[in-house]
Amino acid sequence: MTFKDLKKRVSTDTQQRFQILESLRDKPFWVWDVDSHRLEDARTSGSCCFNHIIGLPKKSGLEKPIFDYEKMIIDNLRSTRHLWIKKATGLGISELLLRFMGWLCVKDDTLRGSQMCIVTGPRIDLAINLIDRMKHLFKETTSLEFDTRETVIELNGVHIEAYPSHHLDSMRGLPNVSFILLDEADFFPPGQQQDARDVSERYIGKSNPWIVMVSTPNVPGGLFEKIEREPEDTCLYRRLFLDYTFGLDRIYTREEIEKAKASPSFEREYNLKYLGKVGNVFHTLDIEAAICTQKEGQEMMDWSTSTMVGRSMGIDVAWGDTSKFAIVITQYRNNKVEVFYAESFEKPLMNEIINHIMQLKQRHHITKLYCDGANPEVIRELKARIGEYHDYYGRLTEEQIWSLRSSNSWQIIPVNFQKRHREMLQWTYTLMSKRFIKIHPSLHKLIVSLRTAIVSDDWKLDKQQTSHHDTLDSLRLSLCNYELPKNNP
Repeated sequence: MTFKDLKKRVSTDTQQRFQILESLRDKPFWVWDVDSHRLEDARTSGSCCFNHIIGLPKKSGLEKPIFDYEKMIIDNLRSTRHLWIKKATGLGISELLLRFMGWLCVKDDTLRGSQMCIVTGPRIDLAINLIDRMKHLFKETTSLEFDTRETVIELNGVHIEAYPSHHLDSMRGLPNVSFILLDEADFFPPGQQQDARDVSERYIGKSNPWIVMVSTPNVPGGLFEKIEREPEDTCLYRRLFLDYTFGLDRIYTREEIEKAKASPSFEREYNLKYLGKVGNVFHTLDIEAAICTQKEGQEMMDWSTSTMVGRSMGIDVAWGDTSKFAIVITQYRNNKVEVFYAESFEKPLMNEIINHIMQLKQRHHITKLYCDGANPEVIRELKARIGEYHDYYGRLTEEQIWSLRSSNSWQIIPVNFQKRHREMLQWTYTLMSKRFIKIHPSLHKLIVSLRTAIVSDDWKLDKQQTSHHDTLDSLRLSLCNYELPKNNP
């Protein structure tokens, strides 16, 4: 090919690109009035709006219109710059937002010279996939080609780039950011969630971009739940909640939803519950069998202050940001271990939490308190409160202290959690699998922790993926007090 031929081809490509972009200019994103849309579609031979020109979204090969719940999102994007969307899986929200970003780029030249950022999870293939999806929006029907690298698209002078959540340094210092999409943000690793939020919000004072966070909920205490709990008058974001009911008879059939309800992950994937991943430790049937009825729960509570049954308290001490101070109380009755109290406390004051523990001990006549031995200050204070000898460090071996868990000589038992955590988790699993445990139905955090407990091959609990892991740790400690009945194999 001669230089003259190459120049002619480049000129033809540029003219074709210009003609394609001109066909999208000044087009509405969607014509919301059905009758008006039909008339405009007929008048323009299918060039009525942006979405009909580039092609409608598809599910299972079938074209889908822009639905009413999606109109709610678009309307909010017209009236606010900061939007937070907690949504059910499969509603097509990510697709909608990619289309909206593309429309902003081509409807006029307002955003030429600006940058749009898409923040994904830590895997680079997630970033590549989202940019590829945006490129295909235009390739299929407009034949618009892009010669940029895998994580970048240039559209009518707007630079759009996807950034993995662990590599946001290059997203800092951009001159003119117009749009930031944080996709499935609640699934970013915990250490990267706040960084992604900080990097995004720093542009508010600089270029005031749209900032849109969208995600299916993940674990309790993550980025999305923190924003959800922010007071209305101080929260930066307008918050939208889109559960599966918004997609019924639109994006989902009722038969699909009925099948999905059989999955343990349904409440998280479709019903906006912060549950984390389905765990691999405790069987779903064993957990369901452990949760007692409301009537049984009331009977459990009626017995919780009786002096006729023995009780045990597990105390998982934590003062920082990543874990909570948790307490679980169990009692032995009718050949079962009953769990009737499970609470966690965020950064409690030492004196206040010790007072609370002593009040619980007195009210419920607790005879054994098992505490993580890595916190001697709590153990010494508790022992001092009940007048129990507490100068045990350096005098007794760990094995000697562990052997005291089933004796009557000590009430406050330090447990070497670092050494015993696998053993205690296996014991908890044994008691659960043999249906030896009953749990009060109100103890939501504990139930969620059992459902989401994830371990490695060596029975080490993955605390980043296990929801309310501190409550599960407290249960493990409390169960140190029990043995299986002799008639239970």
